[in-house]
Amino acid sequence: MQLTPKVKEILSWYESDNPGTKANLARILMQGKLGGTGRVVILPVDQGFEHGPARSFAPNPAGYDPRYMFELALEAGLNAYAAPLGMIEAAAASYAGCIPTILKVNSSNSLSTTKDQAVTATVQDALRLGCSAIGFTIYPGSEYQFEMMEELRELAAEAKAVGLAVVVWSYPRGPMLDKVGETALDICAYAAHMAALIGAHIIKVKPPTAAISLDAAKKTYEKSPVADDAAARFRHVVDACFGGRRLVVFSGGEAKGTEDILKEVRAIHAGGGNGSIMGRNAFQRPRAEAVNLLNAIIDIYKAPVG
Repeated sequence: MQLTPKVKEILSWYESDNPGTKANLARILMQGKLGGTGRVVILPVDQGFEHGPARSFAPNPAGYDPRYMFELALEAGLNAYAAPLGMIEAAAASYAGCIPTILKVNSSNSLSTTKDQAVTATVQDALRLGCSAIGFTIYPGSEYQFEMMEELRELAAEAKAVGLAVVVWSYPRGPMLDKVGETALDICAYAAHMAALIGAHIIKVKPPTAAISLDAAKKTYEKSPVADDAAARFRHVVDACFGGRRLVVFSGGEAKGTEDILKEVRAIHAGGGNGSIMGRNAFQRPRAEAVNLLNAIIDIYKAPVG
């Protein structure tokens, strides 16, 4: 595999990492139709844990079968596929080496009354299954945020020691934040920055809105405002991740129409985001429609910025 100059540049940002970790980052960055561009589209399928099987897969029952998700990611030409332990185990041998996988090692569920996640897989599982990375969610703002960060610290150190990359879902939630606050610009940037500080290689956050949540931050944003457009908000979140020297991808979020999805992706691209991690908005559609949507997203990320 011959690395492109862009991928070599990105790998140079991770100065403390060993060759194994950089090789696994390169596997993700060089895979699929966006291979070598520095942009990525990843298929995440952890929604069965988070929302339940019917809410996740009943709109497109083919998705109950984990093999379908591998096939969808491959047909669409994506960079990686992320899922909990059982989903990857169910098809690991059939698709070994076909696409980089990210093992989601903690999960919550809709029956829980706490803002926390259980650790449901190990670094050894990721190695056994040939994964390129582990994925871990933290909830900045939760009553359990510090325990989650400490769990991540230990798992990230173990993963890096054996040459795996670390992907962090950083989703603010907790008693200080209402629904507006969870996606407010200052909170999204803060959450992304925390993930970078903890040592994430790839950071996943939700698209930021124009709201400013923290009173302590409002004066700063008044003196140093972010332009009132989506691309500028994405750029602000990217800047919060060491001036763009960490890979930042944005979730697809709640179900929305194709044009709204593509409009958001254009803003991510214009704002310097590294890509999208698109779950329900892709796999809940019929397969042909999902592939068409993912290819349209890829085409946007292939285009020159500006």
